[in-house]
Amino acid sequence: MINYIIQVVLFQVLFVGVYDFFLSKETFFTKNRVYLISTALVSFVLPLVKLPSFQKAIPLEYTILLPEVVLSPQQVIEKSAWYQSINYLNVFFMIGCLLFCIVFVYKLTRVIRLIVKNERIRKEGYSLIMLPKNSKAFSFFNYIFLGKEISTDKQEKIIQHELVHSKQKHTVDLLLFEFLRVIMWFNPMVYVYQHRISLVHEYISDAVVSKSVEKENYINNLLSDIFQVESISFINQFYKHSLIKKRIIMMTKKQSKKIMQLKYLLLIPILGSMILYTSCSGNKLEELEAKKQLQKIYFGGKKKFQETNTETYLDFLISFNEEPLGKEISLKELDENEKEEFLKFQERFLEKKKDKDVFYCKLYDFNGRKVIGMHRKGKMVNEKGGGRDNVPFSIIDEAPTFPGCPEGDKDCFNKSMQKFIARNFDTNLASNLALEPGKKKIYAVFKIDENGNITGLQVRAPHPKLKQHTMEVIRKLPKMIPGKHENKPVKVGYTLPIVFSIK
Repeated sequence: MINYIIQVVLFQVLFVGVYDFFLSKETFFTKNRVYLISTALVSFVLPLVKLPSFQKAIPLEYTILLPEVVLSPQQVIEKSAWYQSINYLNVFFMIGCLLFCIVFVYKLTRVIRLIVKNERIRKEGYSLIMLPKNSKAFSFFNYIFLGKEISTDKQEKIIQHELVHSKQKHTVDLLLFEFLRVIMWFNPMVYVYQHRISLVHEYISDAVVSKSVEKENYINNLLSDIFQVESISFINQFYKHSLIKKRIIMMTKKQSKKIMQLKYLLLIPILGSMILYTSCSGNKLEELEAKKQLQKIYFGGKKKFQETNTETYLDFLISFNEEPLGKEISLKELDENEKEEFLKFQERFLEKKKDKDVFYCKLYDFNGRKVIGMHRKGKMVNEKGGGRDNVPFSIIDEAPTFPGCPEGDKDCFNKSMQKFIARNFDTNLASNLALEPGKKKIYAVFKIDENGNITGLQVRAPHPKLKQHTMEVIRKLPKMIPGKHENKPVKVGYTLPIVFSIK
């Protein structure tokens, strides 16, 4: 998420930089308006663009990250207090969004109050709101606010100016950036964009009005008095001191030559480089497109296979028991081509009720290829009439629930399991067993049965004492809420890798 936000900000900096250096001094005001709005929105989309063609052209190295429990003999793992599990960054972000939302609602309420409490004069296509005892002038959608202290000879020109804002829906632009300020309040570029678009709005209105009145008189009207300014960021203000000088400079500027519109072509190489960057910077395995290869059919878990003449994205495993082939993975770890092939396989071979009752599917990652595993179910119904047996964790309807987690929450289950092991495992044991230096792994395989108890525990470890200690730790696990499949309690298999280093 942080990487995404950084990319959005960087893209917006580049877009605004191009605008300030190449486009802001040109008189193509409408095109500049479109540029600012479109680039502000495109910058949120570009980090999500991942073109496979670019990913293939530039080789990437990537590592499959397992849900491991990492132990260190030198580290003492203490039980976490409740406040240590809070993501304070998320809390800070949400508080900021809430505060800016409150500010937005407050400012909107001020505008609505002005509409309700003050004199309203209905005109053709707009409503004129007369503000007593001040000289403010601004617009909000089809409402034009005008201070009664503004002299009559100036009011007509101001109304003409604000009508341009109203007819061209400039308020919509400002509300868009106001919304972005709420959800990305920490992004300074949103404020920069909002300032730029406000100035462009004034240029557009000035350009339209100055065609129907004498330009010198219009400029003098801007400079004649010091007016009050309303501090609301999503209204179009006629008298805003910080913008008046720039507006006058732009009104006295000669029209830009049409050939200068070629500057907008700068967007082509800029967008191309951004897409190239986002496509090549992705480091997730699921973002890499799988390639078709001659399919291998494995028999059991002995890694013997027969190669077919058919090219597929997935290999195939036939097993009449629970022998795994490589690391078990979930459906979400497949790319789109692999997922489509897997779903078609399920539809073709498991559409019959009989097949569903006899077989179930698992997915594996073996030798860099994803594998569909077809397993025969062990027992259909237990002796007490309980639910089905041996449903894989990756496709379970409702996963087992670790005490204290929301029911069926797989992510919380995994995290709680890892915390439990880290808290109860003796991190000093491995350092006293004279093991060779390097990274070591322990694999614990067990099931959570229909009653929530741990059964079928098996451990593979680099030393018998580590194996015994791991089994003792796993047996201390609290009783779980059992998983469910098709609304029935089931046994669910679980594999937990434990990693530690020996120096």
